[in-house]
Amino acid sequence: MGDPGAEAEHQRARTAPGLAIALLSGFSFGLAGPFAAALLATGWSPLAVVLGRLGGGALLLVVPLAVMAARGRYLRRRHLRPVVVYGVVPLAGAQICYFSAVGHLSVGVALLIEYTAPVLLLAWTWARTAARPRPATLVGAALAIAGLGLVLDVGRGADVDVVGVLWGLGAAVCLAAYFRLSADAGEVDGPPALVLTAGGALVGSAVVVLVGLVGLLPLEANTAPIDLAGWTAPWWVGVVLVAALSTALAYLTGIAAVARLGSRLASFVGLSEVLFAVLGAWWLVSQEPTATQVAGGVLVVAAIALIRWAEPPGD
Repeated sequence: MGDPGAEAEHQRARTAPGLAIALLSGFSFGLAGPFAAALLATGWSPLAVVLGRLGGGALLLVVPLAVMAARGRYLRRRHLRPVVVYGVVPLAGAQICYFSAVGHLSVGVALLIEYTAPVLLLAWTWARTAARPRPATLVGAALAIAGLGLVLDVGRGADVDVVGVLWGLGAAVCLAAYFRLSADAGEVDGPPALVLTAGGALVGSAVVVLVGLVGLLPLEANTAPIDLAGWTAPWWVGVVLVAALSTALAYLTGIAAVARLGSRLASFVGLSEVLFAVLGAWWLVSQEPTATQVAGGVLVVAAIALIRWAEPPGD
């Protein structure tokens, strides 16, 4: 039997850097919305922003992926399915839905709708298994719905963009796959984080191009300069930032955080993305939230944290 004290010390040694990595991931992910909003404001379509994000991220990861392959670590047959699913759902699916929502709603509102994913999963699990959730979980779900109402400002008769809300809910559905697939990367037989991210970005880029070619969604971009915090920058700056910072770095650190902390704790820390997104949108693209929306956002984040705490780790 191992020494419990040594095991606890080993766990603490993994947790401290894991928390730092998870916060870095939340920061990187949170800025994706503001960078995308800057491009969308110049006439880019959401699909084009997703292609810039995933395609650029894939290009940035080609070199380290080649180095990994040269050292004998490459994509094995058993890794193919999780890589394809990761590319189609958490990458292409979630990004298309989220950036489409950002085209209709503010960054903070779109992200908060996406983060209602645990509530949707709770309802789906309840309907599928007939297992009644714990009381604290039901309270968390009710608080999340109430907070979302405040975020959308429906109490004051605000004009809610239904299309944007539907896109946000689509992003919430896709979000559920992210933590599960990221956790698989930490297993012995799971694909390495770099393979999962780079391979998924390539698959996601192919899906985006296919969607654009068949005409399901417009694929439109231009070279007009963008505005970031009052700074007029070339269009490619926005693409590089969203590809390098909010894709390559964000997903690699996110997977690394889940591997060190576990999906449960990492999902708690991942809520920091909402804070970084709201602050980033306020600073970079002048999307200042109202006091009601701030209160609603706090309520949603607290509710999701309550649900994560109440449900068993395996749920």
